[in-house]
Amino acid sequence: MDQRDGVINADPATTTPTEGRCQRWRNQSGFWLLGLCNNFAYVVMLSAAHDILKQQESQNATAPTPAPGLQATGNSSNSSRYDCNPVSTAAVLLADILPTLLIKLTAPFYIHKVPYGFRVLLCVATATISFLMVSFSSTVLMSISGVIFASVSSGLGELSFLSLTVYFSRDVLSGWGSGTGGAGVAGAFLYSALTQAGLSPRVTLLIMLIVPAAMLISYFALLAFPPSFPQWRSREASHRGSQERQPLIVEDDDYVQNQREKEDRQPGPLTFSDKLHVLKGLWRFIAPLALVYLAEYFINQGLLELLFFQESLLSHAEQYRWYQTLYQIGVFISRTSLYCLKIKKIWLLALLQCVNAVLLSFAVLYQFLPSVWLVFFIVVYEGLLGGAAYVNIFYLISTETGDREREYAMAAASVGDSVGIALSGALAFPVHNYFCSL
Repeated sequence: MDQRDGVINADPATTTPTEGRCQRWRNQSGFWLLGLCNNFAYVVMLSAAHDILKQQESQNATAPTPAPGLQATGNSSNSSRYDCNPVSTAAVLLADILPTLLIKLTAPFYIHKVPYGFRVLLCVATATISFLMVSFSSTVLMSISGVIFASVSSGLGELSFLSLTVYFSRDVLSGWGSGTGGAGVAGAFLYSALTQAGLSPRVTLLIMLIVPAAMLISYFALLAFPPSFPQWRSREASHRGSQERQPLIVEDDDYVQNQREKEDRQPGPLTFSDKLHVLKGLWRFIAPLALVYLAEYFINQGLLELLFFQESLLSHAEQYRWYQTLYQIGVFISRTSLYCLKIKKIWLLALLQCVNAVLLSFAVLYQFLPSVWLVFFIVVYEGLLGGAAYVNIFYLISTETGDREREYAMAAASVGDSVGIALSGALAFPVHNYFCSL
């Protein structure tokens, strides 16, 4: 075995150049698809947020009761100068992020006991349930429950796959980041395009059941795992097993000494105090990541639904969907940029994102933006900042943490974006109520 940069790889002496290139291609493609599939349901639920809440308005109206499932939307009418849903789309955002936040806060302390294979099966199952529940929903409560299942799948998958990268060459992190960005584009674009083409939101979500199946195939059929990878065993069990597999009779003193030195170089799993110490050092990464996501999701779920241009040919729901789509295009571009550009000034990215949030807050209050096309440009720029912050922060973590701490650090730091998103959802509620009361 060859352990390079804290990454376990196949023995280079038994791997031909052609096999090495093939494995590298498989792993890059596998992590790209895993990133795509993992974030897909999460993105689709945010893109459908306006429709999910529009269903509540339709059911509370005096008009005849609509058919079960999400309804295609038109413009709502109310006494506010804004075209407001009764509830902010932040309600869907919170349902989409709070379970993820809970998982990311707690799982790094126990998830190492669950083998990776079982984790992936759980992610696939919860993603499937989420699409089914939301597509067949007859109440907003049922729709929100489906969103929660999507959140569980995304949160567990993100921290698991980020930890998984330490078993492969470091360049798979670029594939993962690009794939998560691709999920934004694919999820938001497909939902917007299919519903605007005339398909009901229910049929659109049922079509997307192919995504959990693709995750299953990507993980179990595409990735080229190293021989020692603990697929169905926990890392602790694998470590104990390697210590127990020793000859019963050993006469060579040099062999015994070499084995003892080898064990000393391979310390056991991190203790609870070790993890707290690592977590303390991670705050310089977690804080800017949280700030970036606080600003951008406050924009996406607190402000964009209030930026409605009545003179546009697009309806309110259509404008909202394309805001989400263009934002995700920006995210995809910047998350893919790690292949050719690396940024160390992550606090600058956070500051620029906060400037965006302030600018669009005043735009909602004073309505001085002349066209929806200008907002389209701003949300693309917003996505560029958010995606760049995500991939560069995790790249810096992968290069600046020790071999023993890297797997835990990658999982623990993922809490940063979830904290920022949850805070933005809580902040969006009073902001939505304030503007809609004007």
